[in-house]
Amino acid sequence: MQNKKILYVTTELFPYQEESNMATMVNKMALKMHQEGNDVRVFMPRFGSISERKFQLHEVIRLSGMNIIINDLDQPLIIKVASLPGERLQVYFIDNDEYFKRKYFYGDEETKYYEDNDERAIFFARGVIETIKKLNWVPDIIHLNGWMSSMIPIYLKTFYKKDSYFSDTKIVMSLYNEEVIPLDSGIEEKLKFDNIIGLNALKDPSSENFLLDSIDFVDVILKGDEFLEGALDQKFNDTKVQKSEYLDSDNFNKIY
Repeated sequence: MQNKKILYVTTELFPYQEESNMATMVNKMALKMHQEGNDVRVFMPRFGSISERKFQLHEVIRLSGMNIIINDLDQPLIIKVASLPGERLQVYFIDNDEYFKRKYFYGDEETKYYEDNDERAIFFARGVIETIKKLNWVPDIIHLNGWMSSMIPIYLKTFYKKDSYFSDTKIVMSLYNEEVIPLDSGIEEKLKFDNIIGLNALKDPSSENFLLDSIDFVDVILKGDEFLEGALDQKFNDTKVQKSEYLDSDNFNKIY
């Protein structure tokens, strides 16, 4: 396959994170599709653990400067970019000093989860969508990886449903056995501000429950981990969404 515009959205990517299956898989997928002649771009959060100096991140002024409104609160969106080391493949980083400057991903060193993880996920999803539109680059495929990216199909099919920009875009989601993160109950009010209501996850807000809800909003799901666990495995087996079992790096382009 070639000449496709493919957007990978992920919370983890090698070499920015080194020790997870997700980080490795997204790296392999993006590189393979890039090397086969596709226009590939990757978006991820600019977590504080990612060294801007080491990986030569720089701010894209023409893309920065937008504000994302969450529950009537304006948060400035900063976009940084780098090339994957040794490759001409651009990685865009969604940044905001309030949400992503912290050293740890989702909680402190004592594993106390950040109270605003819900807002961080909403900001990330909205930031990706708005930046893609500002780039005037319409992806043929959006491939989602990681629980924060699960907010993207929810927003595209609700808040942005009358926006034709992504109307011909195919949404693919890889599922991984991620840490389950409890989310603040106030997320219901924050999503209601964007006219998003009726999600099952609002009864018991967590990263996994929003991920489970988002499966109903995508076109294809596949196993990012060879064996899924618990509710994720049950949802994979029960869903009527088109699905694929785990594919190794030589075969995952078959899903496109």
